[in-house]
Amino acid sequence: MEINGKTALVLGASRGIGLAIAKKLARRGVRLFLPWYDWPESVKAMKKEFSGMEQNHVCIKADLRKEDEVNRVVQLIERETVGLDILINNIERGGMPIVHGPYTLATNRDQWQREMETTLHAKWMVFNSCLPLLQKAEQACVINLSSIAALTGRAGIAGILFNDGYAAANRGIETLTQTWARLGAPSIRVNELMLGIIDSRHGRGTRGWGVLTAKEKQQLVNHTLLQRTGRPEEVAQAVLFLLEQADFMTGSTLRLDGGFVLGNERIPAMPPGILEE
Repeated sequence: MEINGKTALVLGASRGIGLAIAKKLARRGVRLFLPWYDWPESVKAMKKEFSGMEQNHVCIKADLRKEDEVNRVVQLIERETVGLDILINNIERGGMPIVHGPYTLATNRDQWQREMETTLHAKWMVFNSCLPLLQKAEQACVINLSSIAALTGRAGIAGILFNDGYAAANRGIETLTQTWARLGAPSIRVNELMLGIIDSRHGRGTRGWGVLTAKEKQQLVNHTLLQRTGRPEEVAQAVLFLLEQADFMTGSTLRLDGGFVLGNERIPAMPPGILEE
């Protein structure tokens, strides 16, 4: 898919992974619609980053957990463009156990619902609202960003980063991806990009990473086959692959986790066996 001159809705572009994706797409000549809600300092930097570019990018404040706010964003896109070519469905909220503790705390009374409505339900609302615009495009692509929490749950060393509600919400993204791939075919490709521990999301630069002990950080790195955390720029590069190079891929999950899910299990030497010649 040639993306120069296309239009994209990129969620979560005020910081971290979403910002890296938005920058990469802008450099490829994509016009961006960038909804934002919180993180005011990051939003200020985002607006400065994209305001002077020739593609006339649009930043708009919207709480994408609310249906009327989602519809307002989509109506703006419809007024400004013919259709929508790309949806980067990068919206989530997860309370790290190392920071938030158990759901039973009074301060976490709404945390489970917040994780579900942001990580899963908001994605669903955004896609449904965008679908008519995506169908107007000759060729469109949706990328749902998710987490390996869907596979690990709150188990092992990952249990200090991923809570139950967040893991369950991410598990549901695969089902949505496959359903939407069937719904959008053949003109709309829908794929899932499942992320491991990435800097700015569960890795370096997050509040949770900052309170981990040196031993806990090393355990997380040691559990990753490639022995490091990922970078937002690597996520953006994977997004470009799915957009530009994966024209025969839909309904699939691409896992970018440095081998975390495989863990640090090593392959043993082949035993000689007991059979005689």
